[in-house]
Amino acid sequence: MERLNRRLVFFLVFVVCAGLLATAFYMEHVQGLEPCPLCWMQRFAFMAVGLVSLVAALHNPGPLGGRIYGLSLAVAAGGGLGLAGRQLWLQSLPADQVPACGPSVDYMLEVFPLGEVLAMAIRGTGDCAEVVWRFLGLSIPGWTALFFGVLVIVGLVMLVRPGQR
Repeated sequence: MERLNRRLVFFLVFVVCAGLLATAFYMEHVQGLEPCPLCWMQRFAFMAVGLVSLVAALHNPGPLGGRIYGLSLAVAAGGGLGLAGRQLWLQSLPADQVPACGPSVDYMLEVFPLGEVLAMAIRGTGDCAEVVWRFLGLSIPGWTALFFGVLVIVGLVMLVRPGQR
């Protein structure tokens, strides 16, 4: 990344996150795939990574700012990686160990306080264990884990070697 400037790297990360979110909304609204609570949380993590990256690209920080934005990117992507890992774990459980299916996110937001909704979403439900789509052998959380892993690496590289202005 020595040859790429910070601004370009952060902008490319923003574009990737925007593309992934657009794909998620396409899968939901066009293909009819209903996102589970963990899917929503992973979307929020992509939004956080994208927002950090967009602000960093617009700000065009110096070396110290590049490191701070790189750390923020890595932390947000690491959180998303943890969420995707949790969903992959739920998907790997035998059928008799899968938690019960829960209410929709919309219903949870109407009935429960936000803190409780977040806790329930992170735990996941039986809906989160269902594999409804695969591409090249990976389910949706498999792909998101792959992208989050790459984004963690990009953030750590920006932290260690923030590159040229």
